[in-house]
Amino acid sequence: MTRDNLLFAIIGLLLGFIVGFIFASTMNQRYGPAAAGMATSQNLPPDHPPVGANAGSANPGGMQAEVSTALEKAKNEPKNFEAQVKAAELYYQIQRYDPALEFLLKANELRPDDYQTVVALGMVNLDAGHYDVAEKWYRAALMKKSDDVAALAGLCAATLGKGDARAAEQAIANLEKVDPTSQDLPQFRDKLATLKKGP
Repeated sequence: MTRDNLLFAIIGLLLGFIVGFIFASTMNQRYGPAAAGMATSQNLPPDHPPVGANAGSANPGGMQAEVSTALEKAKNEPKNFEAQVKAAELYYQIQRYDPALEFLLKANELRPDDYQTVVALGMVNLDAGHYDVAEKWYRAALMKKSDDVAALAGLCAATLGKGDARAAEQAIANLEKVDPTSQDLPQFRDKLATLKKGP
């Protein structure tokens, strides 16, 4: 092979790589996101909300406006139970537990007998790490409905979180009576065993 032929071969390879790169890049920009979204949406049920890159593309500012409206409504209408609960849910979703608790406490003042609010107070306090308060709310919920698996599991988590082995053992036993196949039981038993062993 002569020097000129080798030079033409190298130039041809480089041009091929450049043209191939430009072609692939153009195709990716044109068809990449739509094809990926289409492939993902084909595996979902028809009533499923949009996911991935398509999740906020239809109305990117709409969610923020909805959140602002709901929070404003809760602040302007302190006697509106639904507005207080909605604001609490929104704060809980973004893991701002203290404001969520404020709105839930207002909702509980408006409707002290609302079972879901009492359970939500337990759940948010548990997630915030307020184990004593969470235990109080879960016990209040269980006074109203002693066979609620979610409240029993929350009570187990709260008592384990605060390090009360005796109360945790009782809560785990109650959960096991109501739902012996609970998926949470093995992890609760492991945490209880670790708690009993000590540091």
